[in-house]
Amino acid sequence: MPQDKKGYKDYIRGIPDFPKPGILFYDVTTLLKNGKVFKKALNSLTLKYKNKKIDKVVAVEARGFILGGAIAHKLGVGFVPVRKKGKLPWKTNSATYELEYGTDTLEMHHDAINPGEKVLIIDDLLATGGTVKAVADLIRQQQGKIAGIVFLIELTDLKGRDKLQGYPVYSLIKY
Repeated sequence: MPQDKKGYKDYIRGIPDFPKPGILFYDVTTLLKNGKVFKKALNSLTLKYKNKKIDKVVAVEARGFILGGAIAHKLGVGFVPVRKKGKLPWKTNSATYELEYGTDTLEMHHDAINPGEKVLIIDDLLATGGTVKAVADLIRQQQGKIAGIVFLIELTDLKGRDKLQGYPVYSLIKY
């Protein structure tokens, strides 16, 4: 828990009807702007993987980059960005996943993960699981081994873990 005895949820701002009516958006920027709480959250997210011999941290744009880069630094390993289609400058592998209305595609450089490397996936939020399932598919395309999947927040009612069965999943904050 953060040092001031508040819980992590006390540092997350809920924004009703964003990005559309009926959605409650959990804004993590209110946690990120508090240096002590952000550091404590990063330590909590990293601790479990400190001795797991992780080779790379893979994170999804954009908020996942904030967490993923910091955790890669704390673990002393490389960082791999996963981006929307057409945003990476080199040859890529891609994975398409379902959205509520349509599909989207994520890409990762085709040489980002070496066969057999142990990878930790980081994202800010687990909702339906489609995005991170696509990231796991990209890592498997490059024969990486997924050592864990970590989230700052998990929306448990949306059952995103169901799409990630077979992988160790950890979330710091659950709604």
